[in-house]
Amino acid sequence: MASKILVYSTPTCPHCIRLKQFLSENKVDFINYDVSVDREKADEMIKKSGQMGVPVTDIDGQLVIGFDKEQIKSVLGLT
Repeated sequence: MASKILVYSTPTCPHCIRLKQFLSENKVDFINYDVSVDREKADEMIKKSGQMGVPVTDIDGQLVIGFDKEQIKSVLGLT
């Protein structure tokens, strides 16, 4: 079963850009929420993570704060 991956990001955040590039390069499907314009998703991100900074990635309910490539690879089972 494919993981459900939600990325909370902003278009100007360099870590967000690298995160989305990394996921795309690894052919990982994800849903991106631009929290700079979507207040509801920004509130959802803060409620889930306690973080106001981006990116926050939700992989089947497991949160990764920031662009932690090794943690993301581990959670997704990428080598």
